Amino acid sequence: MKTRSVLVVMMAVVFCLSAPMAWAGNLVIKGSTTVLPIAQKVAEAYMKQSPEVKISIEGGGSGNGIKAIIDGSTDIASSSRFIKDKEVSQAVEKGRYPVPFAVAYDCIVPVVHPSNNLTNITADQLKRIYMGEVKNWKEIGGPDAPVVVISRDTSSGTYEVWHEKVLKGEKVFPGALLQASNGAIVQAVSKNKNAVGYIGIGYISSEVKSLKVDNITGTPETTLNGTYPISRALYMFTPGWPEGETLNFINFVLHPQKGQKYVAEAGFVPLY
Repeated sequence: MKTRSVLVVMMAVVFCLSAPMAWAGNLVIKGSTTVLPIAQKVAEAYMKQSPEVKISIEGGGSGNGIKAIIDGSTDIASSSRFIKDKEVSQAVEKGRYPVPFAVAYDCIVPVVHPSNNLTNITADQLKRIYMGEVKNWKEIGGPDAPVVVISRDTSSGTYEVWHEKVLKGEKVFPGALLQASNGAIVQAVSKNKNAVGYIGIGYISSEVKSLKVDNITGTPETTLNGTYPISRALYMFTPGWPEGETLNFINFVLHPQKGQKYVAEAGFVPLY
């Protein structure tokens, strides 16, 4: 993943920084709730720089953002996963050719209620929890209490990465409670002392307790060096090579002293 992401970044920077600036207009961005805080901060700064531009942003999940690229209802799709081959085929059938831009890095962190005494969990324990095999926290060194499993819905890019890296392709067990966003998982876990969930690093707060995975803390450093086991790139896709205001905005997002500053402010990991 890291090699592909670096190549995407290099391609994007070379293309964008060498292209001419163009006309102003309105932009629509749809997709990932993980990328949402980044998109909001960058868009706010961009509109201050270019007050003639209006940017509308919608969440709804990575899958919904990519669907919007396919059906032509967005200028940019934000996604916390890479586009699937079948989605590329669907886009091409409609004359659209999705172009990926890695805009940040992230790691997905398991979280529990602050009262839970656990500080570390293994990747295998996480897998068994989400498959419904671990039913009581005491089985893995926690309190004598039932495990309440909270997961993202299947339109989520965060779920897709969790499904790949933690569940290794297995399904989340049917008793899991599904939430539509990172923020919803934070709220659900904070209100249930027996709950476990997972969120992007930018959503960590005092309302929940983050756990190490295999004794490794999810941080910008462990994300970039690859030692944290559940890390990923975050993307923005355009329906073709960006032009006009879309190109200007992508330039801004990728700029080390501009958009990337707001990536860090949003709590995520800048590219550089």
